Amino acid sequence: MQARTFQRSALALAVAGAFATGVFVADHVGLKHAFAAPNAAAMPTAVMTTGGPGVALPDFSGIVAKQGPAVVQISVSHGVEKVAARDGRGMPDFEGMLPGFPGFRGMPRAPQLDEAPSRGVGSGFIVAADGLVLTNAHVVADADEVTVRLTDHREFKARVLGSDRMTDVAVLKIDAKDLPAVKIGNPEGTRVGEWVVAIGAPYGLDNTVTAGIVSAKSRSLPGETAVPFIQTDAAVNPGNSGGPLFNLSGEVIGINSQIFSHSGGFQGLAFAIPIDVAMNVRDQIQQHGKVEHGRLGVTIQEVNPALAESFGMPKAEGALVGSLQKDGAAAKAGIEPGDVILKLDGKPIGRSSDLPPLVAAIKPGTDATLAVWRDGKARDISVKVGAFEERTTMAAATGSASQGKLGVAVRALSPEERKSADLAGGVVVEEVAGAAAKAGVRPGDVIVSVNRTPVKSPDQLRELVGKSGKSVALLVQRDEARIFIPVTIG
Repeated sequence: MQARTFQRSALALAVAGAFATGVFVADHVGLKHAFAAPNAAAMPTAVMTTGGPGVALPDFSGIVAKQGPAVVQISVSHGVEKVAARDGRGMPDFEGMLPGFPGFRGMPRAPQLDEAPSRGVGSGFIVAADGLVLTNAHVVADADEVTVRLTDHREFKARVLGSDRMTDVAVLKIDAKDLPAVKIGNPEGTRVGEWVVAIGAPYGLDNTVTAGIVSAKSRSLPGETAVPFIQTDAAVNPGNSGGPLFNLSGEVIGINSQIFSHSGGFQGLAFAIPIDVAMNVRDQIQQHGKVEHGRLGVTIQEVNPALAESFGMPKAEGALVGSLQKDGAAAKAGIEPGDVILKLDGKPIGRSSDLPPLVAAIKPGTDATLAVWRDGKARDISVKVGAFEERTTMAAATGSASQGKLGVAVRALSPEERKSADLAGGVVVEEVAGAAAKAGVRPGDVIVSVNRTPVKSPDQLRELVGKSGKSVALLVQRDEARIFIPVTIG
């Protein structure tokens, strides 16, 4: 039986098969953030037209005309690497990815490899008239350069203000004014069976419109996210990633992010990040420069009828705790393996997948109340919500000074690491791209100082780089040696 694969729908034009997969981890993140829906009366709605006796079909042209100009195409480059050669027209080899698609004929299926920048295409949409754009984090991950193209063919270099891998949301900024912006809706009010419209750039074909219905809500998927996805059957293909999902009132209710596919193309199952999740990420990035996620420190599983009966529960519900992180928030609060979490701050947990998004909506350090089933009865337990280990992703060369321009993902040294390396501070480089990669910084390096100022935390690193000029001198500890690495950042 062929393995199931969830594939993100960004299109790597020069490299086929650049799709991400992952495994769902209980108690990872998703966000709940209530947004009031705009006045629907002022919105362009889909006109119902008669498709035959007793059949009413929607006309999406009004939505597309009004909201389409706010949907953008995002192009990214990832430095120089071996990629498939292109023909004289500069077209990528679509033939190997899309057999028989008329009008797209590229190089042979075994093309010659040339040294060239790796380029990709995704989608996004403008949420503020001054140039704020939302897209998927995986669309712009490790990009050296990000370009936003509007429907009027204007192009802008974009700054990555920040991205959050857990929710797969990224926030971009382009220098423009008076841009068309989408209207934000409330996905909580969306019903299964409602019509929805997706607009994006599948295979680089910008402003392509597809439609379908909401197939399900609050879907949990394998991977590093715990987003309560909206499932639809609107056609979404590689390149649609980061594009908006509209309701019939012309409001964005989600960001198209993933597809279920054996082939890499659309097979009737598409998944969108609820827009309230994305707007919460946007707010945190704009206000704090990073995204915080609440955590209990538990692994959980579904409660089936057999388990419910064995625990003496009236019905199968809640999230069964399988194990706890040592010294995690739940362990400190007295949660035990075998407990069934029924509610979080009064919100019922119908299925185990309901818990992670609710936990992540709580600011770390906040007191919360868990309703837990133990020994045949329910009880309340207070818990101080913990946080995921700080991991600050600093923007690559296109980032703003305030958000950093090194192109590194770093974390603070643990006390054990500081003791072992005999360091008073420093941050560990976990991933590197852009300017830092070009200068020779490597994963595993410990950045000890910036321009001879000691670095104690990821936030301080961002601040020091933000205050610097066009270059910085990093003091890096690598193995047993310390070296200075000059980095040109713009």
